[in-house]
Amino acid sequence: MIMDKTACILCSRNCGLEVEIENGKFTKIRGDKDHPLTKGYICQKAARLEHYQNHGDRLQFPLKREADGTFTRVSWDEALGDIAQRLLSIRTQHGGDAFAFVGGGGQGNHIGGAYSRQILAAMKSRYAYNALGQEKTGDFWVNGRLFGRQTCHTTEDVEHADYVLFIGTNPFQAHGIPNARDTLKEIKKDPNRTMVVIDPRRSETAKQADIHLQLKPGTDAYLMSAMLAIIVREKLHDRDFIAKHCTGFEELEQELIAISVEDYAQRADIPLAEIERVARGFATAKTACVRIDLGIQQTLHTTLNGYLEKLLYLITGNFGKKGGNNLHSFLLPILGHTDERQKKNGKSLKLTAHHQMHPIAGIYPPNILPDEIEHAGENRIRAVFVDSANPLMTYADTQAYERAFKQLELLVVIDVAMTETARLAHYVLPAASQFEKWEATGFNLEFPENAFHLRHALFPKLGESLGEPEIYTRLLEKMGILPERFPLLERIAKHEPKASNHLGYMGAIGATLARNKALIPFAASIVYRTLGKTLPNDAAAAAPLLPLAIQYAQTHYKAVRRAGYQGNRLTLGTVLFNAILNNRAGTLLSKHEFKDTWSLIKTPDKRVHLAIPEMFSELRALKSEVMPGADYPFILMAGERRSYNANQIYRDPAWRKVDPHGAMRMHPDDAKRLELENGSHATCESETGMINVVIEIDDAVRRGMVTLPHGYGMRYQGSEPIGPELNRLTAGSHCDPLSKTPFHKHVPVNIRKIEKINLEQAV
Repeated sequence: MIMDKTACILCSRNCGLEVEIENGKFTKIRGDKDHPLTKGYICQKAARLEHYQNHGDRLQFPLKREADGTFTRVSWDEALGDIAQRLLSIRTQHGGDAFAFVGGGGQGNHIGGAYSRQILAAMKSRYAYNALGQEKTGDFWVNGRLFGRQTCHTTEDVEHADYVLFIGTNPFQAHGIPNARDTLKEIKKDPNRTMVVIDPRRSETAKQADIHLQLKPGTDAYLMSAMLAIIVREKLHDRDFIAKHCTGFEELEQELIAISVEDYAQRADIPLAEIERVARGFATAKTACVRIDLGIQQTLHTTLNGYLEKLLYLITGNFGKKGGNNLHSFLLPILGHTDERQKKNGKSLKLTAHHQMHPIAGIYPPNILPDEIEHAGENRIRAVFVDSANPLMTYADTQAYERAFKQLELLVVIDVAMTETARLAHYVLPAASQFEKWEATGFNLEFPENAFHLRHALFPKLGESLGEPEIYTRLLEKMGILPERFPLLERIAKHEPKASNHLGYMGAIGATLARNKALIPFAASIVYRTLGKTLPNDAAAAAPLLPLAIQYAQTHYKAVRRAGYQGNRLTLGTVLFNAILNNRAGTLLSKHEFKDTWSLIKTPDKRVHLAIPEMFSELRALKSEVMPGADYPFILMAGERRSYNANQIYRDPAWRKVDPHGAMRMHPDDAKRLELENGSHATCESETGMINVVIEIDDAVRRGMVTLPHGYGMRYQGSEPIGPELNRLTAGSHCDPLSKTPFHKHVPVNIRKIEKINLEQAV
């Protein structure tokens, strides 16, 4: 038996773990008290990670799909050689715009993302599609307008706030905040603190709240607008804060004053007195913060919702302070900045051929990808790499993805499992699991203290699987993009004195890239092939963290020093890198002060720019909006977080202790009207498709609303779909007009009882 340390990979918290391993399996998993942030906390999902590591769909060898649809085992040389030639041929004949990259990184699999993005540069393409593009890009766009760059990302100091607003989020199940269940318990038991939940469902978090505003689905923008109007009308906004730190408030004030608070309260179906109570409580609290999630980011008015929730803490002065909302630092650059108003080197941003869609934070929205493949013009997408993603199951409109992917000239899937998407691929390449390689998450989103956890390999790689660094580096070599050797860099990395802490190597690679700028986009693989060979314990994949640590230490020098690291501006980053490499329990990166929030703002005047014309236009349009009609009388919240669902990372249904069907939750009154009972079978139909569901009666949902969980619908070991295939109900066109984020939490559906159904089909 071996005792070791690692981290959970099931959500953005990536809690530290202590594990016992025996005969290649996890035998015990518990929280790691030495982890600098989570300090021993885990939820029940982490304890089931053996179901991710060892299951019947794991891939072991490269596979090539034959003409009859079957797969044949091939060697890595054969697979990568053929893929390289086909990619080069497509690039030569059709240009870089014929290639798109989908996914990359996965949940907590972000070091691999540094290597996978190199294939875009090799193909001369900018088309990167991933899950953030169907969840968070509306939020990133607003951040860019308010704070100056889309890389400015906010966090919330829930642990120290006197008044907390949870809007469209259920931290009890979804986590997203430090040690969620413990933190919620602390707030609940403190009589001097107030917890407010705004959610159409009486969630587990709402059941613990002091106040629950159970609004009508899709009306978050009305409720938040009404709250802001009350705050401004009653002059509860922080005039001193606004004068010192903001611009554009006068324009915003005029928009908010024009709002009919009474009308908006009726639309949200919340008593006006309750909205006034929450607005006044939030605005007058000593410290207050807002935590949001997909509940308002994947529903009507996606981008406007992101704007309004930020206005709540900005105009009340709950920003840049303990117990408020703040910006934070990043070690891994998981976001870019792509403002559609600006040009780079005299050129506008690359727009997609069919939708003419611009990127946000360097990301294109998955909703539009099938159309870009099926586009009738010459400039359509012909080749796609899918990495650590399963678009057929997780992106809107499964039918469209099935149809479009079958038309591709080349589809390559890199994954740990034979997914539904992999079954359509021309080549399936087996990646090592997240516990068979060195990995880390880029979701280090904390402030004022921030930490980073580099996880080392716990198990040998399964079969012939490889880590993403090796897969992509070999592919670049096969394409002729990279030479197989860099003798000078290898020699310097190998023989550099230990006391110089890699600074000689950094000087050498800087000179190499300066002489040959065409190699700059492929620096990750160059560092991997050279410096990586000298790192202990086969940690080559972590080599690109060295320049990132140096950059982080230079940018946040004082904060890194406060975290206990010694060194000058030249050496501090290498000291930090070695600490990251050697500390198996995670590493505290930096200790900021709350005043540092203002140094993280990227507007030229270091002020928050409150006036956003596009958001003013959408705010005015709320007044005349008409809600969906009666053809589809129910609103489905697709993708509910429950105790035993976890995206697509668990494929074997045996991991679930409860809810094997992924049941549809429905209010008792609605169930009675449709003559449905617990365990009844029904069809759920939208404009896009229809699936069979099993009913669970639950008075926690509103009348006229139903919910289904995500993380089901897989065909484990070639079975029929297990649980609801949600995205057979969702449409790519049912989305936010600016960000193209799908409205997964507001899908109009009709539900009908069916008398008899094959149970296996329902499951």
